[in-house]
Formats: sequence, structure tokens, C-alpha cells
Amino acid sequence: MFAAERRQLILEMVRANGAVSLRELARVVQTSEVTVRRDVRALEAEGLLDRRHGGAVLPGGFTRESGFPQKSHLATAEKTVIADLAAGLVDEGEAIVVGAGTTTQELARRLARVPGLTVVTNSLLVAQALAHANRVEVVMTGGTLRGSNYALVGSGAEQSLHGLRVSKAFLSGSGLTAERGLSTSNMLSASVDRALVQAAAEVVVLADHTKLGADTMFQTVPTELITRLVTNEPPAHDERAATELQALADQGVQISVAGPTGKPVHEQQPARSERRRDVALPGPRRGQVAGPSALRSAPLGAEQPSERAARVADLRRR
Repeated sequence: MFAAERRQLILEMVRANGAVSLRELARVVQTSEVTVRRDVRALEAEGLLDRRHGGAVLPGGFTRESGFPQKSHLATAEKTVIADLAAGLVDEGEAIVVGAGTTTQELARRLARVPGLTVVTNSLLVAQALAHANRVEVVMTGGTLRGSNYALVGSGAEQSLHGLRVSKAFLSGSGLTAERGLSTSNMLSASVDRALVQAAAEVVVLADHTKLGADTMFQTVPTELITRLVTNEPPAHDERAATELQALADQGVQISVAGPTGKPVHEQQPARSERRRDVALPGPRRGQVAGPSALRSAPLGAEQPSERAARVADLRRR
């Protein structure tokens, strides 16, 4: 395939999906990621798309939301290891909320093995993954079905979450930055995610490395309200992802990085004094609930600036 043909195909894929990873582009055009990265750089110079961590998006700084068929084929390996690690944060007998998304769907498949679990969700995909789990109780919100991601949204979904209290919320989104937190491209989805956050004592964000640094239109969870980020190990060349991880840690977010086998390769938990919980979403303040008070991952304690720098360097080498 000639370079012009490759670049035209790359451009068509980005326009159709809104955001595409370099790995997926390389697979479709049947060339190396190095060649695809060069093509993406050339297309960016022409103003036809924007480069992002490990991929390409529509120009203008904000990614357009992809539909479920496109999302389900993006970063599948990354979603698998993230779900494996996140499942270890859930204890028997807990009550949790799980938002919509392909990464949370992967998590739900693993939660089917946790006895005594209660899962509240607005996602048909999450509910389907747990439908045959005899020891898991699934509670669906009300609302209007949004066909692009099989999620229930609108005032019905939000009202059904009013007064609910659970231990943890597991959410994904379209982008995550230290400056704005988690964001998504759809206003209705963002509103329901905020209601899910209000119901939880702790907020766990599931986001692969391609979403680190990506910024989309509607903020769902400010950085100050994110308890933990579960992500995958960034590629060695992705320095910006490592920098974004450190910026999130500096904001007080606990970081869990999953390796290729789904086991943690990096854990960072700030000291309690570093956490800032004085910024709340609109609506009633979230309450604490009985049950497990801490995540299973062992805390690493507060870090000095020199230690933080060493961890960033370590991530970059990986």
C-alpha cells in the first residue's frame, strides 16, 4: 500500500470512530506502528487530525464518542489487564455501582465470581455479563436506553440513584487528565455518571493509557473526587502518559498500573494528608458506608520529590 493510500485509510478510520489507537491503525493498514506514527504525524501537520497518547483523534482537541462496535475492538488487551486488576479491589458481600463502558463490561465478567456482591448499574452490558451469576445481585437503574453504548440515561436513571449509598463506584470514560479529571463526550452519560459518583464512598476510574491526557467535552468526575486510577502499563515511548500519571498522583489519586498478566507492576498511594475531598459534585454530599474501609492493594505511603522522580523515570523506561 502506498503512503497516500495508507494515510487516506487512516483518516477515514479516525473520522468514522472519533479516536483510534496506533496499534489498531497498524493492524488495519498492515504495517508497523512506527510507520503509522509517521503517517499520523504527517496528517496532523496538514490539520486533518490530532495526535494523542498512542493514537489519533478528530482535530479540535475534543474526541467524538465512538459507538459500542468501535469501542469493543479498541485496546482489548489493555482492558483485559485493567479489569483483572480492578476485580481484586472488590470484596465479598460489598455493594458497588458500575458505570457503562466496554472496560467496565470486562470488569463485570470477573465480578461474577465474587459471592454476596450487589451491583447497581445503568449498563445493559454490565447487567448481561452478570445475568447468570447466582451469587451476585444486580440492580438496574431506570431511565431511557441510549443505543450507542447500551446504557440507561436521563432523569429516570438519576432519580433511581437518589439516596443510594455503596462502598465503591467503578467508572470509565473517554478521557482523563490531572487538570479536569474524568470526562466523556455525551452530556446525558456524564450526568448519570455524576449521580453514580454521589452514591459511592470511593471512586475507582478504569482507563487505559490511550485515555491519559485526552480531554473531552463533559466532565464527570473532578480529580479531587477520584480515589484510585487503574490503568495499564504505558508503552516505553509514551512519556506523556507517565507524566500524566505522576500529575494525577500529585493530586492525591492512588495509582495502580497493571502489567501484561493483569498483576500490578506499579502501585502508588499518597498519604492521607495529600487527599483533597473538599470539592463536591452538585447535590447532596456523599456519605460513608459500612463495610470494607480500604482497597486491597498495599499502600506505599507518602513519597518525597526525589522518589516521585525515580518512579516516573521507571515508568518511562518500561
